[in-house]
Amino acid sequence: MAGRFGLDDKLRALLASAVSICGVSAAIAAAGAVRARREQLAYTASLVIIFALPSIFVLPWLADVFGLSDAVAGAWIGGNIDTTAAVTAAGAIAGEEALQIASIVKVTQNALMGVVAVALTAYFTLRVERRPGAERPGLRELWTRFPKFVLGFIAASVIATWYLDVAGADGKATIAIVNDLRVWFLILAFVSIGLEVRVASLREAGWRPVAVFASATVFNLALALGLASLLFRTFAA
Repeated sequence: MAGRFGLDDKLRALLASAVSICGVSAAIAAAGAVRARREQLAYTASLVIIFALPSIFVLPWLADVFGLSDAVAGAWIGGNIDTTAAVTAAGAIAGEEALQIASIVKVTQNALMGVVAVALTAYFTLRVERRPGAERPGLRELWTRFPKFVLGFIAASVIATWYLDVAGADGKATIAIVNDLRVWFLILAFVSIGLEVRVASLREAGWRPVAVFASATVFNLALALGLASLLFRTFAA
């Protein structure tokens, strides 16, 4: 759809990654992979936040209106809202079991960030930005473009899982401290992105990216509702 609207290839990659995986984090990974402009990242991050905030309240309400079970509601919430923090907030509104399912679905979805980063790096290096007649880029070029923080994401996940297995209940206090630091670093990251936002640049982008993001969000809502109802209808905690 973004292609039909004539959006820039890099902005298309950011919007698609954000709306399909985990919002701002996925957009940052995609931005590194495709070497997007900072204004494009700021624009995408703004759209993610604008759409995520009302979803915190709208999706639990719709789940109640549709009479969804806690498991289906949690899977629907976790698969649709584009930021992990907003998923947690919406899941808490929907109920404890819904929160647990939503968190697991979202974390599982977040794992796709590494796959998408690799795919976008290869696609833009080998196809989009490769000039006719130019030599095929080597592994060094792919490694240079690859967003390294994705490796940190994977490493942190593995280390935290291993530590909790070894330390048991005592390890939860340590992980809680690390989570507090994570929140502060995340706040600083959002502030930094905000400092890069230029209203003139956002105005130049126009309404087309908003239409694409909104349409993709509505499509995801319908598709994920069907999938959640199919896969989690008989789920028992």
